[in-house]
Amino acid sequence: MEYYNLPSSGMQHPSAYARSASSPDVLGSKTHSAHHLDKGGALVPSTRKAILGNTPPNSTIFLATTTTEIPKKPQQKIQFPLNCTFYINLTCPANYYPTSFPSQDDQDSPATTTTCPDYFRWIYEDLRRWKETGITREMVEERASVESNFRLVILNGRAYIERYSKGFETRDLFTQWGILQLLRRYPGKLPDLDLVFSVSDKPVIKSADYSTGPNATAPPPLFRYCGTDDTLSIVFPDWSFWGWAEVNIKPWERMLEELKQGDKRWMDKEAQAHWKGTPLSRNRRDLLKCNISDKQDWGARLYTLDWKKERQEGFKQSNMASQCTHRGLMPMHHYWPIKEYDQCRSIKFAVEWGNNHEQEAQDIVETASDFIHEDLKMDYVYDYMFHVLREYAKLLRYKPTIPERAIEICSETLACHAVGLHKAFMMESMVKGPTDVSPCNMPPPYDPHAFRTLLRSKANSVSLVELWEQRYWKNQTKHN
Repeated sequence: MEYYNLPSSGMQHPSAYARSASSPDVLGSKTHSAHHLDKGGALVPSTRKAILGNTPPNSTIFLATTTTEIPKKPQQKIQFPLNCTFYINLTCPANYYPTSFPSQDDQDSPATTTTCPDYFRWIYEDLRRWKETGITREMVEERASVESNFRLVILNGRAYIERYSKGFETRDLFTQWGILQLLRRYPGKLPDLDLVFSVSDKPVIKSADYSTGPNATAPPPLFRYCGTDDTLSIVFPDWSFWGWAEVNIKPWERMLEELKQGDKRWMDKEAQAHWKGTPLSRNRRDLLKCNISDKQDWGARLYTLDWKKERQEGFKQSNMASQCTHRGLMPMHHYWPIKEYDQCRSIKFAVEWGNNHEQEAQDIVETASDFIHEDLKMDYVYDYMFHVLREYAKLLRYKPTIPERAIEICSETLACHAVGLHKAFMMESMVKGPTDVSPCNMPPPYDPHAFRTLLRSKANSVSLVELWEQRYWKNQTKHN
């Protein structure tokens, strides 16, 4: 049997993190039981009888008994080591995962009281179009499969894949790897389900093609990494949380640690906007026109990356942690919006505003950083996956079955034959075993008024920035 150990990434494994935050064997716990110090000074439980009050002769003696339960030994951590002997026959272990995990079901196990971050409420919004109609097998098999790369069926905690088309690089592989790690983290907790997944960037199912009403045709349910206001997608965490080997983007837990170091360099940053990437899309090609030249300085320093050269040189110029400072949700709160069709002037104003409002700019960066490190930690990535899959499964109007051309996948079938960075990232991001805490609790859905207010607030923030930008350029014209 071949075993692999996770390399140290400088950050605790999610299950270890959860345990250190809640378990008495790590932090200690308050008890209402009687204890005494033994001769060595150790605190030990005791059982004693106490006589209450003075006891004259022939009087009744009332005994009060105080007992202390001996603390239970902490349950041994269950681990699922990678067993590559099964891969010789291209099969998954017969007893791969238990159908239930005792410490999660036991009354003494630490139950979560944590409410999921507010963005989890978007799960309800993504699934709203199927709330009345439900999801039928026809929607999945005959329509959504046209736009997808693979079909995933989970039955009794085991995963089966039917492949339709190869995804770009290893997006599909690492997406499937991430789902398998979710099954290792919460064995027996996911319901049976059947879905199709697209790994392409551009959403293709337009909202306008599917009107609402009693006779409306329900749209195909398609999982993907991103969505837009005018398209329909069930958004799912992208593959790079478990690593993107082709461009040396490390698994997310290690990236978070490296990003912390980058956050500390705010006061040392240059007074320009920086970007590195490949100009594959029209927007990115337009962006490169904003680079510094002999005639114009828009305040941007833009660099194209040759990924073939980067691979040959060991990715020395493409360390993501030294470039990225934020992801976010709300403009002016987590990030600064840039116009899509007037990028150069928009970037110039953003740089000028940031340099003239250093504290406000730093507040945006710190808020975004807090969002990344608190609301986007890997525990919540897995919990988001768990909840979106569970809510999706509730909408199925049929019992999932294994497709005729599907094959079973497990960590062994994906990792045992992997090599290089692909294998290294899989080993680093592999969930060793079940966590001893439950997923976070879902917040309630947005009520219609609150949802409209959220969208209006976002739109108003963008409009305000555009107004400031217009005034800035108007003043520049006057002075020139």
